Amino acid sequence: MSDVTEAVRAFRRDTPSPWVVRFAPLLAAGSSVLDVASGTGRHSRWFESLGHRVTAVDRDADALAASGASETVVGDLEAGEGPGRGWPFSDRRFDAVVVTNYLHRPLFPSLIDALAPHGVLIYETFAAGNGRFGRPRNPDFLLEPGELLRHCASLAVVAFEDGLIASPGRASIQRICAVRDVARGGDAPRRHAL
Repeated sequence: MSDVTEAVRAFRRDTPSPWVVRFAPLLAAGSSVLDVASGTGRHSRWFESLGHRVTAVDRDADALAASGASETVVGDLEAGEGPGRGWPFSDRRFDAVVVTNYLHRPLFPSLIDALAPHGVLIYETFAAGNGRFGRPRNPDFLLEPGELLRHCASLAVVAFEDGLIASPGRASIQRICAVRDVARGGDAPRRHAL
């Protein structure tokens, strides 16, 4: 492995995504944040440093130990039912759900259902065409064009991007920030300003 490759991996492992940083101001002080497939917790630590209450979920208990989250949940989100398997938050709602560099399509309904009224979904992962630049290459782990928009059709989209990034390394990505718009159900919307 080259020094450049290792430097890019370290950057991704320790530095919050600029997309996440850009939309974090949509959260009120002390918000509850769910960090999905959190790994070692780059976003968990960052949101905690801002004064939010973070629940981090990942299947790797050792990685979670380093997350710095208020609460950690060890679980395999892609497995079937049972202890430590499947979606463990069916009875909970969060002010924000954050997902980066992770894709398991069957989770989208659960991710959206986990949003509290006016909750913010911040999602960023690899997209079709990424194989030209590195991993992942498997289409099962790459979003198709516009796929995030389709999964988030019930939400109010704040921003969406589908294209190439150059930093911290070239990649084909797709990302969205969307809000649970309870106004469609009759409640008054809360303004989200950047």
